Amino acid sequence: MSLAAPDWRTTVRHPAFRVGAREMLGPSIGVAAWGLVTGVAMVKGGLSVPLALLINFTVFAGSAQLATVPLIVSGAPVWVIWATAFCVNLRFVIFSAQWRPYFLPYPRPLRLLLGYFAGDINYVLFMKRFAPAGTAGGAELEQSESPAAHQEQLSYFWGSVLTNYSAWQIPSVIGILLAEAIPTQWGLGFAGTLALLGLAYSLLSDRATMVSAIVAGGAAVAAFALPFKLNIVVAIAAAVCVGLFIDGSGDAGRRLRVMLTPDRRKPRDGSVRAMGKLA
Repeated sequence: MSLAAPDWRTTVRHPAFRVGAREMLGPSIGVAAWGLVTGVAMVKGGLSVPLALLINFTVFAGSAQLATVPLIVSGAPVWVIWATAFCVNLRFVIFSAQWRPYFLPYPRPLRLLLGYFAGDINYVLFMKRFAPAGTAGGAELEQSESPAAHQEQLSYFWGSVLTNYSAWQIPSVIGILLAEAIPTQWGLGFAGTLALLGLAYSLLSDRATMVSAIVAGGAAVAAFALPFKLNIVVAIAAAVCVGLFIDGSGDAGRRLRVMLTPDRRKPRDGSVRAMGKLA
């Protein structure tokens, strides 16, 4: 089934658009704090205001921006910068695979636009609302859903991501423009850390996710001495390995899944997908 890109007014006026925006309002507080800190960090780190604005609007990936700015300023090799950004954003490969059944009927240009606006919290809220019970995201979604169902999903998505986009961009631009006027004594870096911790905690949906998060944190601390912030790449790789092991078909993986699932049923959310949310 193929669907034409819906009229924008139809999408915005759909009740699901308001639902998506409303459900994103709570997490937006943490997103806004994170955006403000990222904007200040880019300029304080040595980037010019025009370059920081360009990166902010074209990249739109807070974790990748924070991870790569120190590398850019320190003159790290281009391959290290690209590899870091690639690894940090690998989780969106998992997200897009889970979103694919919902948006596959729409034209490719629209799907690319959806990909640009997609965010971590948007993914979590969307799957919590639309993923069929007992499935890993949208992997087992029937392709024969009605156009009305697809319109509801698309409207919800737009309401959620536009709220998230505004919550990120407005404080981030303020941080970029006023970075020199904001004293470091305000402790914005610590506030940003708290915001990130709050967002990460909201993504700990099951025990498998928690195991991946603990392993990633331990790996990041153990590899802290590596140059160019490569401990981030090590942490991501460690979390991926743990997720693959838990989701694997071997006896050890099956035993670990049973241990991590209280009701001894197959975990609802695969640990690889859960790991991606935390990367």
